[in-house]
Amino acid sequence: MSPIADSSDALARLAEVIETRKPARGGDPQTSYVARLLHKGPDAFLKKIGEEATEVVMAAKDLDCTPSVDASRKLVGEVADLWFHSMIALAHYGLKPADVLAELERRVGTSGIEEKALRKAQQREAGEL
Repeated sequence: MSPIADSSDALARLAEVIETRKPARGGDPQTSYVARLLHKGPDAFLKKIGEEATEVVMAAKDLDCTPSVDASRKLVGEVADLWFHSMIALAHYGLKPADVLAELERRVGTSGIEEKALRKAQQREAGEL
């Protein structure tokens, strides 16, 4: 099995655990951190995503200033926290990691500059800009 398949399998397994923590599926906010965030609603997990994104930036800056194995591990840990909390948001909105992976796959081979220009053009056409 390829590392990509292993990674998507790990994300799918984690997503399934998160699903079991939803209040509608019996997730107990008293015993589960995920259930607590989901019970509190979007403001709680969206705040955590913002906090974790900031911690990713800070860890990356630390790694730039002082490259080390520990600094690299810190960055990986912070990105893991960001992904985890993002997965809680996906679950809340009825989405799966596979949806994100499919979007990334769709973008493979596409210039980021072209992709951004296309999105802006589509937004202009829709009157969003």
